[in-house]
Amino acid sequence: MRTSYKTTGTCARAINFEVDNDKVKNVEFVGGCAGNTQGVSKLVENMDIDEVITRLKGIQCRNNTSCPDQLAKALETYKNNMNKN
Repeated sequence: MRTSYKTTGTCARAINFEVDNDKVKNVEFVGGCAGNTQGVSKLVENMDIDEVITRLKGIQCRNNTSCPDQLAKALETYKNNMNKN
C-alpha cells in the first residue's frame, strides 16, 4: 500500500513510499533537490525500515530537519499507525 507523508521544514512537500515485509520501497519525494532526494530514495530501496530510521533520523539541513530526517519521521509515523491497527 502506497503511503504519503506531508513534510515540514523542508523543500520537499511530501514523501510517498511503500513498506513490504518491513522493507522500504518506491520512495518518492515531491519537490526538494532532485539529485539528493533521488539519491536517498535509491540508497534506502529494500532496506529494513528500522535501519532507515536509525541511519536518517536527526540529519539536519535547515529548520532543524532535512529530507532524510523527514523520511525517518514518515517511517516512524507509518510504524506507529501500523501498531495501532
